[in-house]
Amino acid sequence: MTDTEATRRTGPSSLRLLAPGDAGWDAARATFNLLDDQRPDLIALPEDAAGVAAAVALARGEGLRVAAQSTGHGAACRHPLDGALLVNTSRMNAVAVDAGSRRVRVGAGARWRDVAPRLSDVGLAGLHGSSLGVGLAGYSLGGGVGWLTRRHGLQCNAVRAVELVTIDGEHLRADADHHPDLFWALRGGGGNFGIVTALEFDAVQVPELASGAYFFPVERTAEVLHTWSALLPSLPEALTTWVTVMHFPPSDEMPPEVRGRSFTILMAAHLGSEREARRLLRPLQELGPMRDTLGPQDPLALGALAMDPESPLPYRSTTALVDGLPGGAIAALAALSGVGSPLTLVQFRHVGGALSRRPDGAGARATLPGEILVFSLAIPIGPDTESIAALERLDDILAPLNVGEYPNLVEHPVDASRFFDAPTWARLREVKAAYDPADLVHGNHHVPTAAGG
Repeated sequence: MTDTEATRRTGPSSLRLLAPGDAGWDAARATFNLLDDQRPDLIALPEDAAGVAAAVALARGEGLRVAAQSTGHGAACRHPLDGALLVNTSRMNAVAVDAGSRRVRVGAGARWRDVAPRLSDVGLAGLHGSSLGVGLAGYSLGGGVGWLTRRHGLQCNAVRAVELVTIDGEHLRADADHHPDLFWALRGGGGNFGIVTALEFDAVQVPELASGAYFFPVERTAEVLHTWSALLPSLPEALTTWVTVMHFPPSDEMPPEVRGRSFTILMAAHLGSEREARRLLRPLQELGPMRDTLGPQDPLALGALAMDPESPLPYRSTTALVDGLPGGAIAALAALSGVGSPLTLVQFRHVGGALSRRPDGAGARATLPGEILVFSLAIPIGPDTESIAALERLDDILAPLNVGEYPNLVEHPVDASRFFDAPTWARLREVKAAYDPADLVHGNHHVPTAAGG
């Protein structure tokens, strides 16, 4: 054990610190995207808020910036961590569920998979996204778009309180009545205002759910997208549908029925009966899917519906929000994503609904523009010039249609002002200046102080 690989006592708490070369260093700095090779100066692994405060005090004393992560999802959009202390909150994963009030409290290191089974058992669900392996904190602070958000809105606006340690070492609770400006900024402004230690949020009741997928040969992508696009204006907010063009790897980890094969998949989650879902989806069902898994489900099934990978992997991605898919765009997208495409996944999510309406008391991220959220991912095999070119071609197809971006899916460093209107951006920077005037805390998409660049 090196001198830095030590357990430092902070009252009743303990804080493990790692430096390059220490045992556990690579695991603690790892991200979900294996192409992201982040190299902080130090890593802290606190077990509670006191440990986080000790880590922040150490960083401040050493002149280091501070960043936080639990699972490492989305870390690729963060600026390099040289000169920074990374607070790895993965040990802070306690979960408490009050089914009567539908209130959930989680530590900053909790993942959706720590929460979803407990909620599902009592007929509740959180507003999680496509994967239960994602961390709750980063997902919630950045927005949060998933299967139930067309009906219930963004996850960030289901958050009722955030506890965090400020750069001054103060442990605060921000909610509607305490530090309301900070509470507003945290809900959509990301982890730029302190190191989050816990969140409280509301779950939603799910008395009835039908979910599943229609599988089509990938050669029918254009036909499926045309039918789906025409159907969208008639679909109620209780029904969320995604079309995913997916090329499954020939891995033994894949189920035999999809291993090494390519499909265009209509995925659906309906807050109602299977019969009603099938009625609403009849034009797609009449296309004759080769496989049909739609049926009654418990809420927990939503965590596996998108068939996201559970293990870290190397990938490149791109995303856009659009109002619709004209025929010419559909033809180009189908050709780009078809047989032999270097794009592992091209996904079209129906958004709109509650995501287009500003709820009372909303945070910095109140709505999303557009009706369709596009996300594409490429897993490079060998030289990845083909996948980079394919992603650039996808951007070119969508550029004339682009009406915005969803920050949680933008996985490279950008000027974060592009995600907000001018008044919201100005207010975020004012809150940043109030709670982190030296601009030492860096979230995944950085918000500078009002006086900063």
